[in-house]
Amino acid sequence: MRLVPDPVCGEVDLTATATELACLASAVAEGAGFISAASVPPSDGNALAGIEVRKTLGSGVRIDLDAQRQTLVISGDADARAVLADNLHAMATAEDGGHLHIDYFPEHPYLVEGSLPLVVNSPHGGMPTR
Repeated sequence: MRLVPDPVCGEVDLTATATELACLASAVAEGAGFISAASVPPSDGNALAGIEVRKTLGSGVRIDLDAQRQTLVISGDADARAVLADNLHAMATAEDGGHLHIDYFPEHPYLVEGSLPLVVNSPHGGMPTR
């Protein structure tokens, strides 16, 4: 898995294998876990170390950056995490390329205001051919 924040756009770009995305989807559904990112060359110093998933009370999912630990943090209640987990699982099992934008907007069905935008790339890369 590779996690790279974009300081200009403010989003985090996630590239992972189908297996890594499936593991992330499971951790999000369970509300606990840490998924390590691959070691990166020193020239890629802004890449993140991994993703931590936490359970929280309240409603919605929040995606944050723990800058001190260089970790993306996904936290939220069970219902909202289930929707995100389903989206991640769908990307992991898709047989085509593409990407998923997870961006907050008013009245978002599961993200809370202040969440970092996340782009999840298909394990197959590129854009869908169908």
